[in-house]
Amino acid sequence: MRSVTYSMSVSLDGYVVGPDGRFDWTAPDEEIFRFWIDDIRQAGVHLLGRRLYETMLYWETADQDPSLDEDTREWTALWKALPKVVFSTTLTEVRGTNTRLASGSLTEEIERSRAEPGEGDIAIGGATLAARAASEGLIDEYRTMVHPVLVGGVPFFPRDERRVDLELVETRTFGRKAVYLGYRVARGDGGGSVADDAPSTVDSN
Repeated sequence: MRSVTYSMSVSLDGYVVGPDGRFDWTAPDEEIFRFWIDDIRQAGVHLLGRRLYETMLYWETADQDPSLDEDTREWTALWKALPKVVFSTTLTEVRGTNTRLASGSLTEEIERSRAEPGEGDIAIGGATLAARAASEGLIDEYRTMVHPVLVGGVPFFPRDERRVDLELVETRTFGRKAVYLGYRVARGDGGGSVADDAPSTVDSN
């Protein structure tokens, strides 16, 4: 079964965006950028919220810049070719190659993606959308690129009272720039995450 993954850069104190809305501290060096290129290659579809969708629109026309280096052109081509599903309560249409608005709930879209032929992870982007997926027990892997900065702001992990046990599956250090930590959600026999004081199944309605 295709895994649902949540990959983002995060500050050491656990945030993806500062209180001022800035995330310039996530700017990757060459080594980290190559890592994210390899990461996006593993995705078969990308689910994202409105704010991340609007941020990523830059990549729809980035390849028109003749000054782009080879790695950036490679990333752009991979992103444009990747099927993308946007979740929004305000947008009535979306732009971009291989991009559509979600026609069902988050659970329904994930089930549809799992049922479709093809390979690759079901990637989720954006802290708000990921929090919804986490609350419904839908995320299988958390992939965090931890940067040496304290910012406050929008948290990477949802702020709920549910315990979720994780299994460390990968670590990697990028010079003195960042540390990558990959965790898989430890599943119980019933397929849900292992949690204290939480029901074994999640009502997605």
